[in-house]
Amino acid sequence: MPAKPAPDTLTVGAKAPGFKLPADDGGMVSLADFKGKKLAIYFYPRADTPGCTKESIDFSKHKSAFSRANTAILGVSADPVKAQSKFKQKHDLNIPPGSDETTEMLAAYGAWGEKSLYGRKFMGVIRSTVLIGEDGRIAQVWPKVKVEGHAEEVLAAAKAL
Repeated sequence: MPAKPAPDTLTVGAKAPGFKLPADDGGMVSLADFKGKKLAIYFYPRADTPGCTKESIDFSKHKSAFSRANTAILGVSADPVKAQSKFKQKHDLNIPPGSDETTEMLAAYGAWGEKSLYGRKFMGVIRSTVLIGEDGRIAQVWPKVKVEGHAEEVLAAAKAL
């Protein structure tokens, strides 16, 4: 059963919610894997759709700059691992995708909630981003993301931390 939606935003300064998700390499990815680093988690509605593809390509393009800022990047959606893996390979992405089919992690980060399309309401992934500091606390939240220029905005925030 999908998780209930979380509040619209996380509190800056609060401890980041822990998570453990299946990754496309057959392993797991967890918050603990990024201890001592900053982490930018971007949440996207569906792999291989135009906006999600552009956003993932933009983050991939800036991966080395994020690394120089001691910041890892993780993309998360509710897509199954197999779909995530195909998406990553098709677009030659260098960002690890996390699969949250249960939506528990998405809800904990405020990225799961009610959406509407053509007057129809449904639950889905809300395009958003969270930047976690080296101390494991929420440093910044982008609750409703516009794809154009977003990766650069997150990179600037990571460099400023």
